[in-house]
Amino acid sequence: MKIKIERYDDNYLAVTFPEGFNNDLLNAVRVIPGRQWLNEKKVWLIPDTPLSKKMISESVSRIENKEINEMKKFPFFKDIEKLKNILAAKHYSPKTVIAYEKWVRLFLMEYKDVPIVGQEEINEYLTKLAVKHKVSASTQNQAMAALLFYFRFIKNADSESLNGVIHAKYRKRIPVVLSREEVLKIISLMEGSKQLAVQILYGTGMRLNEVLSLRVMDVDFELNEIIVRHGKGDKDRHVILPQSLVYKIKGQIENVRKIHNQDLADGWGKVELPSSYEKKYSSAGKEFCWQWLFPQKNRWVNAESGEEGRWHLDESLLQKAVKKAVLESGITKPATCHTFRHCFATHLLEDGYDLRTIQELLGHSDVRTTMIYTHVLNNRKTEVVSPLDRLQ
Repeated sequence: MKIKIERYDDNYLAVTFPEGFNNDLLNAVRVIPGRQWLNEKKVWLIPDTPLSKKMISESVSRIENKEINEMKKFPFFKDIEKLKNILAAKHYSPKTVIAYEKWVRLFLMEYKDVPIVGQEEINEYLTKLAVKHKVSASTQNQAMAALLFYFRFIKNADSESLNGVIHAKYRKRIPVVLSREEVLKIISLMEGSKQLAVQILYGTGMRLNEVLSLRVMDVDFELNEIIVRHGKGDKDRHVILPQSLVYKIKGQIENVRKIHNQDLADGWGKVELPSSYEKKYSSAGKEFCWQWLFPQKNRWVNAESGEEGRWHLDESLLQKAVKKAVLESGITKPATCHTFRHCFATHLLEDGYDLRTIQELLGHSDVRTTMIYTHVLNNRKTEVVSPLDRLQ
């Protein structure tokens, strides 16, 4: 997809063109009443209204259909469709399916005039990503994984013929960690549901999308735990429920109840369910237990059916709120929402908890991933005295 739409603030949506733009993409935005161009950020803003959403949705559908019709002219179109079907059959996440489809499509477009492509072309393409486009090691390896998947499962290439494919080397990075006082300072500069979301980030060690994807039923006050469903790797796990947040979370649930009751009164009130539940219990989306713990301010509108529903708080809104609080605090560390997960692990280590316990709470498959926090702790507790200090 060559058009990206995300929330800018409570009143506007931001529209950008990650892969460049053309007249079709520009016209899709220019026809929307009340649109604005922010030159300093190179982004279009469109009002967060049902009309704007309907217009941009219809335009995107037309552009997608046009692109699909263009792609059908290429011989590899069937391969792309087969790739997506196999990824879905193997239960890869929707984000992974989109990413793999993009990298394979771009690769095949790049070498559409080459009769036979293989390891040499893969390495050439990955090198171009790193040298010309300056992508990160993780992005380069994601592209590599997508191409290897394509050649192994779609083209049935022999594994030995792909042994020489370039792997980007990961560099060890020490995560940004805030002190307890800095965490408290940032949280104190936030308010409302966004403050509560950040408190849960720090108090449980959950990832940003895991917190925002919480539903009312995921908080168990009797067992003092929160259930993380469909976490990274599609794994479920249990995390601690901070006792200091019990009252605030109960208050948030009551706010959700009021919003849900109003949605039901308006004739809607349905949220999206996991695909397996949607098929078995189509009406469960209106039940209160399935509602998002952090619902978005406005309901979305399905341009085709006219149905209205509610999604959870957009990631970008919480990210911007954290960034604003960090700037206001005067803290010079590049802290983000994910920083609170690092703080959770590091502060537990400081309190004497063992790595195995922290690994389970974070949901790491390998304890070696968790061990990076021991480096942070060791650096903090170093007893080496600088020779400069001995001169004083």
